[in-house]
Amino acid sequence: MSLDEYERAVTSNIDYKSALELNKPKSWLKSVSAFANTKGGIILFGVDDKTHKLVGLDNIQFLSEKISELINDKIKPIPRYEISTFIEEGKDLLELKVGDGPLMPYYVVMDGRKEAFVRLGNQSVIASESILNNLILKGKNLTFDALPSKYKVGDLSFTLFTATVKDKTGNNFNDRKDYISFGLSDYNDTLTNAGVLLSDQGVLKQSKIVCTRWKGLKKGIILEDTLDDKEYTGSLISLLSNAELFIKNNSKQSWKIVGMERKEFNDYPTTAYREAIVNALIHRDYQILGSEIHVDMFDDRLEIISPGGMFDGSLIQNLNISNIPSMRRNIIISDIFSRLHYMERRGSGLSRIVESYDDFVKKPKFISDSLSFMVILPNKSYKADESGNDINIVNDNDLFLIKLYKKIEKFHVKSITLNQIKIIFNEFGFNKSFVRDDIKKILNVKDTRATNIISLLLEMNLIIKIEGTKYKFIK
Repeated sequence: MSLDEYERAVTSNIDYKSALELNKPKSWLKSVSAFANTKGGIILFGVDDKTHKLVGLDNIQFLSEKISELINDKIKPIPRYEISTFIEEGKDLLELKVGDGPLMPYYVVMDGRKEAFVRLGNQSVIASESILNNLILKGKNLTFDALPSKYKVGDLSFTLFTATVKDKTGNNFNDRKDYISFGLSDYNDTLTNAGVLLSDQGVLKQSKIVCTRWKGLKKGIILEDTLDDKEYTGSLISLLSNAELFIKNNSKQSWKIVGMERKEFNDYPTTAYREAIVNALIHRDYQILGSEIHVDMFDDRLEIISPGGMFDGSLIQNLNISNIPSMRRNIIISDIFSRLHYMERRGSGLSRIVESYDDFVKKPKFISDSLSFMVILPNKSYKADESGNDINIVNDNDLFLIKLYKKIEKFHVKSITLNQIKIIFNEFGFNKSFVRDDIKKILNVKDTRATNIISLLLEMNLIIKIEGTKYKFIK
């Protein structure tokens, strides 16, 4: 494989190293761990990581042996890998190809520490607690929804699920074998987490949808800046129907006569927001406690945000939507939603969202990181001004989110801090300055916390100090 071919390959799966750092092997061993924990990749030694110019290696046979020695000694369990060498422009290069799985998680064990890494975009970062938990399950060939819960069949009711099965399939759901068939319980009559999530009671507190219709184009204070807000718990089926109803009730419907027919027009295609909500319910990470799905409606757009990024560590904004393989974080829930005709098995939901905007100049956007997955749907009815010019969906809020998501893993930003940063930006945007006391007031935090957030924003290069104690977000 020539260097040109590497250049044309998917860059997020390739790392370039000018040399094999024997004194600091963690610099590349973390990439071995990250590739093994996600979807595999290649480390190419002998090429400058910034310019991608050929540097070459000396004593390549010795280096090949050291790579094997260090991987076998420092990566636990030992991943699948291949080492090959080749010559280009008279320089010796070495390719280390790392396979993914199946014994996840793969740790770097050295300096008295045991750390698992994952791939986020083109970076290898330490796995967060929730991601590590998912890796452990993948290594055992399990998913969260298949795990046994503390509840037995009979502890919870399934009235809505039973009625939905009858309505959607024509079949009855009423005995022990049906629970097992759908994956709602095991052979000991213990409900799985999927069973709990589809029960009427909604006893898993993180299974919730928070819906808000905001005034204008940005978030504000709940009591002052909203037109409608609701919180829904219960069965995943009720969450889907309630979220759909909320969007419908807070959207405008209009019609006009086209030829001899009455044609209806909606702010948002039903297909688009239904697919986005289904995607959020079946693919969200239920192991992230204290989190929920958010549906935020603004004048110009609808945002649906779910906890947990792409299952394989990819960034959705870097991928071709029409060519994404179907990977399911919650296999039982996905299968049930398919059997109830809420989704298709072939993983074409995102493509259908895009296709529903074929007749509109603005297109849906998808943004993800390790903590969340966001779908942004343009409002087809929104006009930016009286002259009738459409608003550009790539607004200041979206630009800031893209910048923020590129940095949060590098700086190990926790979800609570991420939400606080979003609140601060929603208040001031790129145009207004602020001081520490403003952050204290908005977030209702003490001096130390406000100071720490400012220090973090400065370190992340998201804000600058403009004068005295005033700060401003960098556009």
